[in-house]
Amino acid sequence: MSEPVRDFYEGLAEEYHLLFANWAQTVERQGATLDALLRRSGAPPPRRVLDCACGIGTQALGLAGRGYVVHATDLSPTAVARAEREARAMGVHLTTGVADMRTLDVQVPGSFDVVVAFDNAVPHLLTDEDLDAAANAMVSRLVPGGLLALSIRDYDLLMTQQPRFTSERVLDAPEGRRILFQVWDWSTDGRTYKVHQFILRPEGSGWQATEHTGVYRALQRVEVERALTRAGLVDTRWYAPEETGFYQPILTGRRL
Repeated sequence: MSEPVRDFYEGLAEEYHLLFANWAQTVERQGATLDALLRRSGAPPPRRVLDCACGIGTQALGLAGRGYVVHATDLSPTAVARAEREARAMGVHLTTGVADMRTLDVQVPGSFDVVVAFDNAVPHLLTDEDLDAAANAMVSRLVPGGLLALSIRDYDLLMTQQPRFTSERVLDAPEGRRILFQVWDWSTDGRTYKVHQFILRPEGSGWQATEHTGVYRALQRVEVERALTRAGLVDTRWYAPEETGFYQPILTGRRL
């Protein structure tokens, strides 16, 4: 997992905000959505939160702005550095670190009321061994009774469809016009797929294109749930997007 995933996000970190029509508004909106979910789950601010797949801070910043005590970690040093810059620009406080979600138990000290991993981060774990290691490490950072929350794409549906691309989006935003789309190359057995994220921006009389490639595992809900149960999580529950307002299915559970 480490090097290919790190390289993917290292390359994407400075352009990640371009995937949104307005990234600052997305931070605000997702912060409100996840705050509502945590309150509903009995974990309101100022609970201590570990975001172990923080990227440039989309969820971590939103939660920190709502009074949670957030420690944000990621495999990508460039993404973590950008999250720090964005926190200063937004006037919110959080602490950061570079860490692999499979080794949080040795890289991240202390314990937390909530551990989160959103935006389809867990499917970068391509083997059962990596999935179990991450599940054990995430649960190890929770206090007894603490809450784990993560989101993945709806692979129960996507594995039957095996889409080859995502429809293009044309965004006109303060950063300028851009066209976004993805191409998906599925493995023969349909268990993994390679994503090519394309970002096209006007340049002179033409267009400049950048491409970022990452590999994901089409994790079924039952696979994620079983790994977390083996790690000691109980009371697992899936929330559909229409229940939470978040754009991906969310799984929650508690440490014994």
